[in-house]
Amino acid sequence: RMRSPTPWSCREGRAAKSMPARLSLPKKAKGAAMAKTSAKTDGAATSDKPTKTASPARVAAFRTGVSAEARAAAFLMAKGYRILMKRFRTPYGEIDILARRRNLLVFVEVKARASLDEAAYAVTPRQQARIIAAAQGWLMAHPEHAEFELRFDAMLIAPRRLPRHLLAAFDAST
Repeated sequence: RMRSPTPWSCREGRAAKSMPARLSLPKKAKGAAMAKTSAKTDGAATSDKPTKTASPARVAAFRTGVSAEARAAAFLMAKGYRILMKRFRTPYGEIDILARRRNLLVFVEVKARASLDEAAYAVTPRQQARIIAAAQGWLMAHPEHAEFELRFDAMLIAPRRLPRHLLAAFDAST
């Protein structure tokens, strides 16, 4: 059976139907809109505020962290966990990975260092308190998970090594 041609079977494809209306302005209107936006950016560029740029070391550390979190998430999925959220931030702290397995909710802190021992010692008591506070914030925002069992794990990442998953790395009652 042959399908009938659909209105979006033109050369633009399906995306053309869902394109925002502002992209189809007449050429005169486009020029006026561009002049308005360039006037705004020209005024912002002349302000006396210096722009913040991250140092190369900071950028490298951020990329290492994102890569380590991706490796840790893949490792957890291979172990049967379902990743609910990555990089959940609150004013109190950050949760690197939030995973679920059956009736268990796991808050995972990912540490990437030159060796697994260095990574293990990098989870300080102060950081543990920030992770616990962030977990409380997440549970307040998601009350449907309040009845789940909770666990705080650490995932240690080192170059040329498999990730090491420390179950119940720290306890929220301390």
